[in-house]
Amino acid sequence: MLLTRRISFLGGKGGVGKTTIAASAALAAADAGQRTLLVSTDPAHSTSDVLQTRLGSDVRPVTQSLYAMELDPEHEAELYISDVKERLAEAVPPRLVAEVERQIDVAKVSPGAGEAALFEKFARVLDDSADYERVVFDTAPTGQTLRLLGLPESMTVWMSGLIQRRQKVSALGKMWRNVAGASAGRDSGEMRGEAAGDRGGDSDADPVLTALEQRRDRFVRAREVLTDAAQTSFLFVLTPQRLPILETARAVRTLRKYKIPVGGVIVNQVEPGGDAGPGGTGRSARQGEFLETIETEFADTPRWLVPRMEEEVVGLSALRELAGMMMAETIP
Repeated sequence: MLLTRRISFLGGKGGVGKTTIAASAALAAADAGQRTLLVSTDPAHSTSDVLQTRLGSDVRPVTQSLYAMELDPEHEAELYISDVKERLAEAVPPRLVAEVERQIDVAKVSPGAGEAALFEKFARVLDDSADYERVVFDTAPTGQTLRLLGLPESMTVWMSGLIQRRQKVSALGKMWRNVAGASAGRDSGEMRGEAAGDRGGDSDADPVLTALEQRRDRFVRAREVLTDAAQTSFLFVLTPQRLPILETARAVRTLRKYKIPVGGVIVNQVEPGGDAGPGGTGRSARQGEFLETIETEFADTPRWLVPRMEEEVVGLSALRELAGMMMAETIP
């Protein structure tokens, strides 16, 4: 069985067949009667093509037990920024709103902004996934995915710093009002923003502090899920070629550094007929050498072989056929 944990991530170098394998594995779990959610974080949006079902940012049914969604980083960034603007509008003086929004729009195009917004959505999906027996993430190419999975630690620290600064500002505002007494000439927006801190930085009264604390807690929960080997595993898809092997080996080491459990590697597009060994000829012989490298490099990692399909794997019927072959080639 390929999916041995409730939450599985499938990643790898671009073009190795991640989406096909992820969709096939998710469909197999659903066909086995497990309520399954397939989530694509790959901006290529090829999950819709493979399933032959139009997907979007909301969960949509594919079969009786299979549900799927595609997360669009740009769309998630827009929603994230809109939410930030809305919350800040409640907390800053009206005369400052335009300048604050301008600064936020600048931040939106800064490096990492899209990934931060995508991780926010990813963390929400994890929070809302309790109704599913299996959750399968079809991730972006390796480099983007590693940056995404490395965000919980940095984002949690960053959020904690923002919360401390917000609490300090609220406390200073309260102290100043106690010393100065009633303040003349302040507009209603300033009074509203300061009133949020009047209650000693109470997050129930301060919309900005509430949002920061909610996001920090969500990132902490996501980090706990990602590092819980009892419910999460990361599976790498690769082909028997030099560059995918090297990239996968580096990625496995990186995930282990983040303490994210690696559940195995799936070797895709293996020459059929069992002749992909050193005694073969041409492409089979070359694959045989790379398969030996894979066996050595990932000796302590479960491995699966997936044969090269003659026809493009598109649609539920083809995905089911591939799933049968994939499960039959498990390496103990």
